[in-house]
Amino acid sequence: MNDGTAVPRRSNLAIPLIRIGIVAGFVASLFYPLMLFAPLPGIVTAWLAALLGPAIGVASIGLDQRIQLDTPSALARLGAFFNFTAGALFCAMLMVQLTVRMNAAGSSFDPDLVGVWLGLDLAWDVYIGLGTLAFGIAMWRHPRFGIWFGATGIVLALALLILNGATLPTPPAEAGSIDVGPAVGIWYLAVTIQTWRSLRWIER
Repeated sequence: MNDGTAVPRRSNLAIPLIRIGIVAGFVASLFYPLMLFAPLPGIVTAWLAALLGPAIGVASIGLDQRIQLDTPSALARLGAFFNFTAGALFCAMLMVQLTVRMNAAGSSFDPDLVGVWLGLDLAWDVYIGLGTLAFGIAMWRHPRFGIWFGATGIVLALALLILNGATLPTPPAEAGSIDVGPAVGIWYLAVTIQTWRSLRWIER
């Protein structure tokens, strides 16, 4: 008999969004190092950049859904929002960089255009840093992620924000400092694997 009290129900979209988010997380974890370290033609890099931004956003939506199933969290929802915005900024930054480099054809870059992509680079780092910080705090007491994931995410996010703030507008790697970006990428790969491992438990 219903006494009028609302009963929490799992959204029918939660598990499909988690599955899609896992796939997007693995895609982002593959594309990001390819763009950083592989000597790819410009057109291939452009397509990877165009797909990497949405992959980051979709993976973050899936991660938010995963966290919400156990512990409803406003911070996880904010993390998804920040990271979705970060994915769009990352895509815009790389598109500007690639088009400027292609149009320059070996000549020097226009300082104004360089300033545009450095500004987008900083905005991307700020948003992904805030998203990682929000997810790290949300994971701290989560039964499937816990202190290890939470603390690592918080430390990496703070390092990313502090180091980028200390060297702006120049990226840390170009200023002779430490680039935390690859470590953040590895953390998200570990988070994606952990989410995938718990998928069978989620479905039960």
